[in-house]
Amino acid sequence: YLIQSDTTVGFAAAEPEVLNRLKGRPEHQPVLQTLGSLHELAAQVRIPKFARKTVRHATKSTFIYHDGEARRVVFEGEYGFFLQRFGAHYSTSANPSGGRFDPVWAEAAADVVVTTPEGFGEHAASSIYRLTRRSLTQLR
Repeated sequence: YLIQSDTTVGFAAAEPEVLNRLKGRPEHQPVLQTLGSLHELAAQVRIPKFARKTVRHATKSTFIYHDGEARRVVFEGEYGFFLQRFGAHYSTSANPSGGRFDPVWAEAAADVVVTTPEGFGEHAASSIYRLTRRSLTQLR
């Protein structure tokens, strides 16, 4: 899918390898997983007690958990609705690896284009945090 996420225009797919192939990256490069609810997150990873409130109230924030996987829960907006309806998806920006967003390339590369009345637009990137069993460190 080519879709407007909560932070930027992105591709979403059920399998991360599809996104890596599409962007010309190594096939096993880690890809962000976006989820539509905290229940989905809790089923995948244990959140340390000291960070539960932070994770629960975080918006536009990506957390890299102790298993090395990056996950972001999206509650609001069209993308949040998409995730709640279709379940967790892997997500990446809609540009060739190392390049800038090109709407013509992105639409040609996508199987399905999900549009909104506002159209596509790039917004501020999400904050990134590394969450271990004992600490929370901001990376971006």
